[in-house]
Amino acid sequence: MAQESNPVVSAVGLTKVFRDFWGRPKAKAVNDIDFEILEGEVVGLLGPNGSGKSTTVKMILGLLYPTGGQLSVLGRSPRAVETKREIGYLPEESYLYKYLTAEETLDFFGALFGLSRAERARHIEQLLDMVGMLHARRRRVGEFSKGMQRRIGLAQAMINDPAFLILDEPTAGLDPLGCKEVKDLILMLKKRGKTVLITSHLLSDIEDVCDRVIILYGGKIRAEGALDALLEVNKQERIITPTLPPEVMQRVLAILREHLHGESFSVDHPRRTLEEFFLEVIEQAKADSIETAGVIGGGRIAEYLTDREEGGLLNDLLKENTAPAPAPEPDEAAEREARETAAERTIEELTGADVPAPEAPAAPADPDRAEALAEADEKLNDLLGKRE
Repeated sequence: MAQESNPVVSAVGLTKVFRDFWGRPKAKAVNDIDFEILEGEVVGLLGPNGSGKSTTVKMILGLLYPTGGQLSVLGRSPRAVETKREIGYLPEESYLYKYLTAEETLDFFGALFGLSRAERARHIEQLLDMVGMLHARRRRVGEFSKGMQRRIGLAQAMINDPAFLILDEPTAGLDPLGCKEVKDLILMLKKRGKTVLITSHLLSDIEDVCDRVIILYGGKIRAEGALDALLEVNKQERIITPTLPPEVMQRVLAILREHLHGESFSVDHPRRTLEEFFLEVIEQAKADSIETAGVIGGGRIAEYLTDREEGGLLNDLLKENTAPAPAPEPDEAAEREARETAAERTIEELTGADVPAPEAPAAPADPDRAEALAEADEKLNDLLGKRE
């Protein structure tokens, strides 16, 4: 953790007291806490229900006004419009307009931030692809499952490319694949220098992505610090080796018994987590081209974001427009020629041009047909004679 980083959130003596109708103190949700969140950090805000997490987040967002203490966000008041422009927020429940499509939802939130139409289009394309919802961009949000709505909620939290992202239970309702993608996304945002504050009851998710945690209980901070320092067990050692031959293992065990003087120890094999095993099964299914109607894994970067040499895009467009058309298949060419010939003959017949009859195989003489043609010619001559 870089000590020189600027504080994105700074709280000194932060207090929030909820009062009843007559103004009497009812509950002290946040009780005189001090903390900082530095630029580029991923911080987990933890605690049981009613510990003050949501109240703290709402004060950071400027939705609640502190009863006491000082609070600054991005160097300004949490209520300042300039501050809110640089914050992305994913609430615990995704409050989305169910009659809007996924694309329209993101366009709406992008317009609230004043993004231009071109910026909104670029961000929407990239975000939908990133959360694996590009295929459902024109479906109404009300038709989505909770997990799919959560993905759209995560996308709308990042539509403005925020400097500070607050995620309240970001993996709630997501399948393990979605959880993995969200955690990978948070780590990617950290690499870009973004600051992320996460509240979650899924401690394994916090452990995977956070640099530091703040644990609240009864409105006060009960523990705070870097995860590595907090979770390290200094009084034990762990050695992981490749599988050893039986004779080598016996010698190792003998050495341990000799030096531990009767203290207990255990030897076992490392285990994968259930999440790792689950993701391995899913990746194998994808490799086997198994079809699914569910959410498609995201994470791809939009093509327009890839680096190109100067003029590369223009050259690609010119090639597409000037490339010769592919030669038609032999059957298609024959059908096209037949249609063109028929069209030419129709035009020439309408204009009275003398069109040579195409060569055709001789057909057997039909007396009835010849008599009918002669009768038709006679009637036509009579009509033409009357018109003259």
